[in-house]
Amino acid sequence: MLDGHLHKFQSLPAASGVGYKSQHFSQILEETGSVAWLEIHAENYMGDGGRPLAQLRCLAERFPFSVHGVGLSIGGEVRLDREHLLRVKKLCEWLGPASFSEHLAWSTHDGAFLNDLLPLPYTSSTLSRVVDHINEVQGTLDRRMLLENPSSYLAFSESTMSEPEFLHEIAQRTGCGLLLDVNNVFVSATNLGSDPVSYIDAFPLELVGEIHLGGHDEDEDDFGAPLLIDSHGREVADPVWSLYDYTVGKAGPRPTLIEWDNDVPDWSTLEAEAARAAVLLERVAA
Repeated sequence: MLDGHLHKFQSLPAASGVGYKSQHFSQILEETGSVAWLEIHAENYMGDGGRPLAQLRCLAERFPFSVHGVGLSIGGEVRLDREHLLRVKKLCEWLGPASFSEHLAWSTHDGAFLNDLLPLPYTSSTLSRVVDHINEVQGTLDRRMLLENPSSYLAFSESTMSEPEFLHEIAQRTGCGLLLDVNNVFVSATNLGSDPVSYIDAFPLELVGEIHLGGHDEDEDDFGAPLLIDSHGREVADPVWSLYDYTVGKAGPRPTLIEWDNDVPDWSTLEAEAARAAVLLERVAA
């Protein structure tokens, strides 16, 4: 059991970070490069001890951390899993992350947990439910959370708001911040036939506390139209880099994470992606 509290970093720097993978532990300590902060998935660190938490303790003395939840099912129709939320609280109390975030999605139904982040319609009833859930999360964790825009493969005919409008209204009602995943914007726009630049123009960029960049896979749907899959299993695509450049040009520098969760490369490859983001951030800052 790891008791006690770590040094607390109050905020993430407006610099590049990466999702922490244990195989990179030694290299991170030796060859930080452009990486200024690290992010973990909360659900991977809910145990009471062992090597994963020992490594995390060591890194957290040197780097600000962001905790990214993938299992709270913020958009689910049923109440939040209270035990799961309390485990997240325990992790955040011990680690003292500079940021906590979750997804605008659902992953639970009839007591079952679905290993996916599923979309929801943007209606007034969905809005009320998500607001209630975010208020519960923020009240339990005693901290402001960030809510991430999803990657979409379909649109609901009953939606009455655009996604940026929906996210803005949630933030207005709860006081939460937003996590802007630029790859998700590009994936959704391609799949739904919309314009990613117009999405960024409509997004409340002043509320963005963190940006995500990740890789996607290219496929086709049953009609031969392009279909992009948010895979997090490769380098960031060039059009996503261009959209990111446009985004930070409008919003200013923001903490930017490289997400690479599948087919994880060696440290030098991952750090090179972070370095590319750092160059763009430094240019905008200058």
